[in-house]
Amino acid sequence: MKQQDCLRRFLFEDHGVRGEWVRLQHSWQQAKQHQVLVNEAVESQLGQVLAATVLLSATIKFKGAMIMQVQGSGEVTALVAQATNERKVRVLARSKPTVTASSLRQMMGEDSRLVLTVEFSKGEPYQGIVGVAEESLAGVLKTYFKQSEQLNTRLWLFANANYAVGLFIQELPGEKQDKEDWRRIEMLADTVTAEEMFTLDCEELLHRLFHEEKVRLYDPEEVEFQCNCSRQKIGGTLLALGKSELEAILQEHGQVEVDCQFCGAHYHFDQVDVENLLVNSAVNDNDSPTRH
Repeated sequence: MKQQDCLRRFLFEDHGVRGEWVRLQHSWQQAKQHQVLVNEAVESQLGQVLAATVLLSATIKFKGAMIMQVQGSGEVTALVAQATNERKVRVLARSKPTVTASSLRQMMGEDSRLVLTVEFSKGEPYQGIVGVAEESLAGVLKTYFKQSEQLNTRLWLFANANYAVGLFIQELPGEKQDKEDWRRIEMLADTVTAEEMFTLDCEELLHRLFHEEKVRLYDPEEVEFQCNCSRQKIGGTLLALGKSELEAILQEHGQVEVDCQFCGAHYHFDQVDVENLLVNSAVNDNDSPTRH
């Protein structure tokens, strides 16, 4: 049986280089079914964002979630993917009804940017930002790591209607690198094709690419679609609108209805629900210590 919906880490034992491989099938199907993807090019770019987010989330030890957002003012305005430390994923896409561009940079338009956020279960979030100056997401991320981490990092990303796949290699931090070793591994990885990524399991692919290298392969880690929206979180979002805005919506519609943009779940708040939100918010504010 083919390896699907899993991430696998690997290590070049004789060199200071680590790697990861991911192939998503059912999780990709489930995540994208709630999004309006106007054509195959937008679908491919969203799948690449998802594969990249899973790969990068596995490079750090944390409890929380990593969110990758590509934002722009072009034909596509947002491509978003989230992966938790437990490998739960979800995606979001926003675009105009017609998209003619095929590359990421052309789709997103001028002054677009990639925002990478790590939200920790405890503590302040970390955020990194880089402009989308390259045609592909893999190119943008190569620039991001060069600027932020100063570590040689490469990704190969592909996605179609069936799969979202990715390959990742990176110099290990704190290790004295032989640049020739890195260049050889990078050159070998550069020969990978989309067809190989879609069809070959991790062991087969690594043997094809790096059969002369000593590679340690770790156990698979399952990836699945799961949205972490909740009535409580949606309520917090509504509070951000402010009391007057909520009251205006109630007066016009008699209720507040909200759909989760990631999974399509529907939330309904009537007059009593909104009053409870506002009262509880006021109580919590009064309980909070005063900051000067």
